[in-house]
Amino acid sequence: MTLYAADALAGKRILITGGGTGLGKGVAGFLARHGAQVHLWGRRLEVLQKAAEEINESCGQIRARVQTVDIRKAEQVDAAIGEIWEQHGPLTGLINNAAANFIAPTKDLSPRAFEAVTSTVMNGAFFTTHACGKRWIEQGIKGSVVSTLVTWIWTGSAFVVPSAMAKAAVNAMTMSLAVEWAKYGIRINAVAPGPFPTEYAWQMLSPTDEAKVGATQADEVPMGRYGEIRELANLMILLLSDQCDYLTGETICIDGGHHLAAPSTFASLTKLSDEAWRRIRESSQAATAASKAQRST
Repeated sequence: MTLYAADALAGKRILITGGGTGLGKGVAGFLARHGAQVHLWGRRLEVLQKAAEEINESCGQIRARVQTVDIRKAEQVDAAIGEIWEQHGPLTGLINNAAANFIAPTKDLSPRAFEAVTSTVMNGAFFTTHACGKRWIEQGIKGSVVSTLVTWIWTGSAFVVPSAMAKAAVNAMTMSLAVEWAKYGIRINAVAPGPFPTEYAWQMLSPTDEAKVGATQADEVPMGRYGEIRELANLMILLLSDQCDYLTGETICIDGGHHLAAPSTFASLTKLSDEAWRRIRESSQAATAASKAQRST
C-alpha cells in the first residue's frame, strides 16, 4: 500500500548528505519515486554513483545526481551547493543525514576521534543548512530542512558522548533557526529514529556480541521489531512536502516506543572489562579500515 501519490514531491529538489549508503540512500530512493529530484552527497564517488544508478533505474528516468563533498569543510559545501543552484536550479529541501559514530569509553577518546564525529554531525549540518538557508532568504524561496538525530538528544548516552553532544547541538539549531527563519517560509525540523539497522553503522555500534545492548536490539522495542526504511521515508516526505507548512522546530521520534520503555542508550556497557573494550576497538578499527579501502578504490 502506498501512503502518498507518486507525484507528492513533484517539483522538489532535495539534497541528502550521506546519501550513498544506509538510511540516506534508502530515503533518497523513496523521495525520488515520489517525484523529487535528489542530490546525493558523500566522500566516495563510486558508492554515490552506484546509489544514483539504482535510484534512477527504479524511477525509469534520471532523478538522482551526485557530488563528492566533505561536509566538514564550509567552503567546499558552499561551492557544491552553488553548483547545484547554477546547473540544476534551487534546492527546496535538505536532509542532514551524514553522520559518524562508534562506541568507546570516553576516557580513551583522542581529540581526533572526538572531532571526527562532531565535525561531521554538528559542523556539517550547520554548514549545509547555512549554505541553503542564506540562498533561500536572498532569493525569497521557501525551504525545508530535516536533520536525522537520535533519542539520546533527550537523555544523553554513555560511550557515544561525541555523537550525543553533536546531535544535541543540531537539535538546538533546529529549534533556534525555526524561530529565526520562520518569517522567510523556511521550516527546520528533525527526526529521531530508533533502531534502523544499516551495515556500517551497526558494525560500529554493535561490533561484538559483548557490545549488543538495548540501543541496537529489536527485542527491546515495544513493537518487537526494527524500523523499516519506508516508515522513516514516509515521515520525511511529509516534512518535506507543502502539506506540512505549520510544523517547524520539532524533533519527531520514530522508534516504536523504544526510548519510552527500554534502555535505548549504551549505559549497560558499563559492565564491560578493559579486555572486552579492546576487542570492540579492534573490530571497529577493522570496519573503518575496510570502509577507507573501499573509499580509495
